[in-house]
Amino acid sequence: MKLSLKRLFGRSMTGGSDLAETPTSSPRSAARRTALVSLALVLAIIGALAGGYYFAMRPVTLKIAVGPANSDDVKVVQTLTQAFAQNKSYVRLRPVQTDGATASAEALAESKVDLAIVRGDLDVPKNAQAVATLRKNVVVLWSVPGKGKKKGAKITKIPQLAGHRVGVVGKTQANVNLLKVILQQYGVDPAKVEVVQFPANEAAEAIKAQKADGYLAAGPVNSKITSDAIAASAKDGGAPIFLAIDSADAIAQNHPVYEASEIPAGTYGGSPDRPDDEVKTISFSHHIVARKGVSETTIAAFTRQLFAVRQQLLTDFPQAAKIETPDTDKDAAIPVHPGAAAFVDGEEKTFLDRYSDYIWWSLMALSAMGSLGAWFAGYLKKDERDSNSHLRDRLFDMIAAARKSESTEELDQMQAEADEILRDTLRCFDQGVIEQAALTAINIVLDQFHAAVADRKAVLFSVPQNPQRSGPQFRAAGNA
Repeated sequence: MKLSLKRLFGRSMTGGSDLAETPTSSPRSAARRTALVSLALVLAIIGALAGGYYFAMRPVTLKIAVGPANSDDVKVVQTLTQAFAQNKSYVRLRPVQTDGATASAEALAESKVDLAIVRGDLDVPKNAQAVATLRKNVVVLWSVPGKGKKKGAKITKIPQLAGHRVGVVGKTQANVNLLKVILQQYGVDPAKVEVVQFPANEAAEAIKAQKADGYLAAGPVNSKITSDAIAASAKDGGAPIFLAIDSADAIAQNHPVYEASEIPAGTYGGSPDRPDDEVKTISFSHHIVARKGVSETTIAAFTRQLFAVRQQLLTDFPQAAKIETPDTDKDAAIPVHPGAAAFVDGEEKTFLDRYSDYIWWSLMALSAMGSLGAWFAGYLKKDERDSNSHLRDRLFDMIAAARKSESTEELDQMQAEADEILRDTLRCFDQGVIEQAALTAINIVLDQFHAAVADRKAVLFSVPQNPQRSGPQFRAAGNA
């Protein structure tokens, strides 16, 4: 049964202007408010999900330590930084230039950066985990026959370096330590070998000036620095003599950071080829490592981006083709970062994989909060519902009283009280305290009350107003 508010007001018997002039809200306003609240809740959920997605997918900038200045490593990182920015990638890079691999490792150990490029044969920080192998470096040892006053026996084997001077290309102590490892493997006391270091850009001049009897360089197979140094050895009719590290396998066995490797014939050009045959040597890697605390998701994304843009680097940096995935074995020299391992193993998680549980529990929490809020709102309105129920019971009492009323004045008072009950009921309905069914029940009771009042007034108006006979006749008519 649909309730007509106009009908309810029309049944008021008082005809008073107060009730008619009192502004009341439409009964549908409560439904509108409920719909608006529901819409606001849905929009809030959508906004929360959108905000969470934006927060999760916003670009992340990682600081990467690399050095020294003007090195190929710095140039590669700068190119990667530009490529990631142009592609609007999830992970961006901020290079932090250092004095070299040792300084980069220290920066990572002190948590000043998120990534670093380090040499595998140096002390790797305990909080470092491998992300990728940037390049492999081979060790090149060669001697230069003396000329003029410095002319002496040719050095063709590593043990013959004892008592001679060896020039080390590069100012890093790591290369000196590397030479010592090789000498000790051949039983040569490093103290009996004079070591002189000079910057990479001065290698050619030092060789021309015959500042040493032998030289050591470490870098990529196609390193321009090494090639230029060897080319300088071949000038003035001299021919460099490459010293094979035949004990490379033993060195790799004793020092896991090194690997046995070979230098292919003709690697450094020349005619005849330099070298004229394969030369056995050792190699070590430059690694991109990440701080242990960096998010697995972030490192997985960085690793994916790194291998995606690798082809863009080949023109300027041919060695970029040598970028390799890290060793995921449990006994690897540098433990792999879980994010890089997830990329290598094809187990990288999608957005939904990472956050589905959070989304599910958030929806469950919002649903529970909505139910709790509805219960709490209903609890707060409990007193008003009880009051309205009492008003309905009052109407039942007024129906019985109207049928026994002895004056129209008393009926008019009850009619005014019924109007107040109607006003309170409509207010409760507008506020959502009572539902349509309760309002319909009140309407039925009001109809009965109006009918009882109308019938009783009809009886009162039909009885002659004679004081002597009004009493018995009135009572008789009332009980008829």
